[in-house]
Amino acid sequence: MQGRPAAARASGSSFYTAMRILPRDQRDAMFEIYAFCRAVDDIADEGGPRPERARALAEWRTDIDALYENGRITPRTATLAPAVRRFDLAREDFLAVIDGMDMDAEADIQAPDAATLDLYCDRVASAVGRLSVRVFGLPREPGVRLAHHLGRALQLTNILRDIDEDAGINRLYLPKNLLAAAGIASTDPMTVAADPRLGAACAPLLAEARAHFTAAEAIMAGQPKTATKAPRIMAVVYRMILDKLEARGFATPRLKARVPKLRLVMAVARHGLF
Repeated sequence: MQGRPAAARASGSSFYTAMRILPRDQRDAMFEIYAFCRAVDDIADEGGPRPERARALAEWRTDIDALYENGRITPRTATLAPAVRRFDLAREDFLAVIDGMDMDAEADIQAPDAATLDLYCDRVASAVGRLSVRVFGLPREPGVRLAHHLGRALQLTNILRDIDEDAGINRLYLPKNLLAAAGIASTDPMTVAADPRLGAACAPLLAEARAHFTAAEAIMAGQPKTATKAPRIMAVVYRMILDKLEARGFATPRLKARVPKLRLVMAVARHGLF
């Protein structure tokens, strides 16, 4: 992986606490998965003109395919390859993440339909979850279900948290049907972000995120605690963010919803996750 070491790249992530508590081989694998996701995300967001972004993502696809088809390791996949072998990570999940980044790179997403938003969430979040549950050691069937629900819960929380930040780069992930139901006709990101009816458009997405958290927690309750410790922390952290968003509301001006580190540590300790 090019650039900073994977652990250093992950240190500023909301998931760092969850990754840090894992045994070393799992922790190192998760850092590499995170570094891969950051690398392709940076291309989608900051990779220059759209043709250059497309080319850079295509190069990642080529390298992932080469790793799986003939074991050829490139500079980009050198530190990722041991995690792929150790945890039997699936090629289709890496490619799904790249496909999700392609959705951002091809055009600025603005008020997608519900099906497109769900596909996006599956690619950029639940696919990462499918990679992660293999590292955590969850059985395949509950692991895939957990990745589905927790990935969507986390991504919907991100979308609700980052409305202003996304509008600043001309993106709007709130689905068009929810905007229309709230009486918002525009799909321009800055216009929607300033609309006083934004809270009504966000309310169903808040409820959907909560439903996914509830489903994820039910799955984790039936699995060994050693295999669910990291995803439980992720769920605790993002539930707190979702709670802050709901309590804050969506009227302007909006303060960024952040969880203080001490409160995070106390919440994690209260759930017995250290």
